[in-house]
Amino acid sequence: MTNLTVALLQLAPPGPDLPVNLALGEAACRRARALGADIALFPEMWSNGYSCAIPEGSADGDVYRHPSLWDGDRAPAGPWPEPVWLGEPITRDSPFVTRFRELAAELEMAIALTYLERWDGPPRNTLSLIDRHGRLVLTYAKVHTCAFDLPEAGLTPGAGFEVCALDTAVGEVMTGAMICYDREFPESARALMLAGAEIVLTPNACELEINRLSQFRSRAVENMTGMAMANYAGPGWGHSVAHDGVAFVDGRSRDTLVVEAGEAEGVYPAVFDLDALRDNRRRETWGDAFRRPAAYRSLLDREVREPFVRIGPDGRPVPGRSRPS
Repeated sequence: MTNLTVALLQLAPPGPDLPVNLALGEAACRRARALGADIALFPEMWSNGYSCAIPEGSADGDVYRHPSLWDGDRAPAGPWPEPVWLGEPITRDSPFVTRFRELAAELEMAIALTYLERWDGPPRNTLSLIDRHGRLVLTYAKVHTCAFDLPEAGLTPGAGFEVCALDTAVGEVMTGAMICYDREFPESARALMLAGAEIVLTPNACELEINRLSQFRSRAVENMTGMAMANYAGPGWGHSVAHDGVAFVDGRSRDTLVVEAGEAEGVYPAVFDLDALRDNRRRETWGDAFRRPAAYRSLLDREVREPFVRIGPDGRPVPGRSRPS
């Protein structure tokens, strides 16, 4: 049996203080390594705890933590205000990222680090995967930003899904990433599977209730990939979860669940049997075995038709697609 352990860092939501978050994150990574982790996975946007200020008069609250709606209201009437992110956006070569690169090399453990990334224009919601040698091997920005709501309507979305060959103590593992809302689109995990992903790392920052958890299980089964998700801790949050995607053994159905946390803060190891996962991918009927892409041309249609047209903060349909003429 060849095991790969992904530590789900289910941590309390931090504030926007970068040095504090660095120290908290380093301590969590050290706990993960002590538990035998090959990869430590942070929740979404760890560098600033998803903290954002909304200008006065735009809503009832003036500070965001996590992409939640204003007490059930979808958006204010009229033009949307510009969100002000608390905690400065950082670059891939910032001292924050550099310290985690040093830590990864020290611990000989990969770290999937999340942060608000400085960009040309609005910042990005980013994950950088650092391998056990301290090298940046994958940097991914959230593609499906929550363009229907502040503060994420003020972010630059990523352009696509990529996979890297992650060097681990048990050999190379094809690894990809998606972030939070990305997992609610089957195309995200499908694109990663088609790029060769065996394991998909998923930082998260929202309530994980039965519907989102069921979606995530489906992403694992339909793509025959290991799926690992780390969420913030706290009442109504938590439930960091992992599935191995092996739905049948010897013709009998089995539970794909590897681990599911409660709401408490902690480090939760998810142990994937890579031999079983790879055997499943060689012989089962999901994944890319019997797809018929020629029948899916409508998936590339850029028009959004009613009842799905939504208006964003700039008064135009979102997310960047055209209304029918």
